[in-house]
Amino acid sequence: MIDRRTFLRRSGLIAAALTSGPAWISRAAERQPVRITEGPQGHWFGYYDKWQVDPSGRYALGCKVTFEGRSPEDTDRLEIGLIDLQEGHRWKTIGESLAWGWQQSCMLQWIPGSTEEVIWNDREAGGYVSRIYHIHSGQTRTLPQPVYALSPDGAFAVGTAFNRIQNLRPGYGYAGIPDPYQAQKAPDEIGLYTMDLRTGTTNHLLSLADLAHLPHAGEDVSDNWHWFNHMLVSPDSRRLLFLHRWRPEILENQQMARTGFVTRMITVDTTGKDLYVADPSGNSSHFVWKDSEHIFVWTRPVGKEAGFWLIKDKTAEMERIGAASMDRNGHNTYVPHTNEEWVLNDTYPDKERLITLYLYHVPSKRKVILGKFYSPERFFGEWRCDLHPRCDQQGRRVFFDSTHEGSRQMYSLDISDIVGT
Repeated sequence: MIDRRTFLRRSGLIAAALTSGPAWISRAAERQPVRITEGPQGHWFGYYDKWQVDPSGRYALGCKVTFEGRSPEDTDRLEIGLIDLQEGHRWKTIGESLAWGWQQSCMLQWIPGSTEEVIWNDREAGGYVSRIYHIHSGQTRTLPQPVYALSPDGAFAVGTAFNRIQNLRPGYGYAGIPDPYQAQKAPDEIGLYTMDLRTGTTNHLLSLADLAHLPHAGEDVSDNWHWFNHMLVSPDSRRLLFLHRWRPEILENQQMARTGFVTRMITVDTTGKDLYVADPSGNSSHFVWKDSEHIFVWTRPVGKEAGFWLIKDKTAEMERIGAASMDRNGHNTYVPHTNEEWVLNDTYPDKERLITLYLYHVPSKRKVILGKFYSPERFFGEWRCDLHPRCDQQGRRVFFDSTHEGSRQMYSLDISDIVGT
């Protein structure tokens, strides 16, 4: 590992660049990713906004699959594994799932604050459920509903109807159980719920019908096909953040279902009250909470340019972040233990099918490219492999999924010398 001074010297940086303000870009010197899984089977984790690594930094979670290049069917099982990062990346199978997709796998993640319990979604007896596995006892308990995101205090989950998502945005929901309301544009029976992670008690908060009757830009949007997607809980575990999406018709070409919909970003409290349209532009995409009041999101606000914006919840306040360096949509998070000064991000493939992985330092407007990774053409559409970069809980390493060596595998990179953790 190089020290900070050596890193700055090798990157060709001078003190004036640290204070003068203009954005600059460097490539992290001699930094090679470490592959933590091996083929021939494909391995990946899933989404960028969940804990893959336990609080100690020793164990990483992952998924294993035996095929590529098609949508999951109802009989396709996903193997769930625990990777020992201190023992040669040894893989231990801890379970399986029949409820998964290529982009977010089965919502596999560590329960926040726990060193012993992980959770993922599964299917049984004609319904979707979630499993909580204890890594030391090997025991598994089942909760009655699937999860989308967990509260940072580890007390509850937030969820929605995954078969509805699969019906309207294939690849983000699950096969195996048809949407019982597929003939209804905005059913009142499904929507947003919370579930107690200890008891499984579930509370229905908002229905699709509730949001469908909320005008958008002064216009009635109820005569569309509606669904909820992409949920997160605020750092203080008091507010929920989600995307409300709709499209005028269901597309026969499912590969085209990635486009043609409108999105608005909504916040609401954990009882379903105090609802606020945090981004009414219709363009919200990837986001993360910065703190319990601010949301860091890729969008194109009304009358403004597309980019990453810091929006204050329940106000009209917003600020563009990284205009010169983060001008492409990606999967953005904050590096832990850096006072939200460092952003971890990626891009989609460019015209040469290269995906850029990088860090961005907000105060100094510095961008550090960690690598560029080739994405073979056969990984496209629903079964593409975005990097979905995520940090460990110490903020010392980046973990990501990639196909640059020809198969879907997981990798890690040490960034501690860059961000100072």
